[in-house]
Amino acid sequence: MSKTVHPYSFRIGIIYGWKSRWFNLKKYKNYLKADVLLREWLEKRLRGMFVQSIEIERTPALLLIIIKTARPGLLIGRKGEGSEKLKQEILKKLNGIGAEIPQEIRLNIEEVRAPETHAKIVSQMVAESLEKRMPFRRVIKQTLEKVMANREVKGVKISLAGRLGGAEMSRYEWAKKGRIPLQTLRSDIDFARERAHLPYGDLGIKVWIYKGEKF
Repeated sequence: MSKTVHPYSFRIGIIYGWKSRWFNLKKYKNYLKADVLLREWLEKRLRGMFVQSIEIERTPALLLIIIKTARPGLLIGRKGEGSEKLKQEILKKLNGIGAEIPQEIRLNIEEVRAPETHAKIVSQMVAESLEKRMPFRRVIKQTLEKVMANREVKGVKISLAGRLGGAEMSRYEWAKKGRIPLQTLRSDIDFARERAHLPYGDLGIKVWIYKGEKF
């Protein structure tokens, strides 16, 4: 029986790097727990901001959080008020989970060019449309066309699972354009999962985007 492997973790060390960059043998367990809880909380807190990734770097004195988003203006706010508020909330969250407080917390907010080429942002766009009660087939079709309009995208696949259209029984629907070579380690495949919260339950969304091969 075949096993499904996450396309990102399958390629770590080959064409992708780690999303947490630090090394500490003594505090490894505490740092890992803090990173996982912080990343989960930030993803919930920044929902709707079209965040592509949250990367964490640590030194003995510094905690650097790099947020890549398609809507940096919303996140930074007027005169940087938004980012300062977020920094205070991060400090509060670290206190709440009992993590070690670094001497300095730095927040880097980077703008994502061509958001339609990033699976995480595309999955959030699909969730947003479904939450506005748009027909799921139209959402899939429009999203596929929007993503394939980018020159660097060679293939895209979108799948939805759950009570589609409010049906009594849950089902699975998917659509694909172009190629998605999941077995090739050189292939640059961006993958993301997302949930659309609807009155009759959550819908699961998965997006695969293939951007050619990396050598």
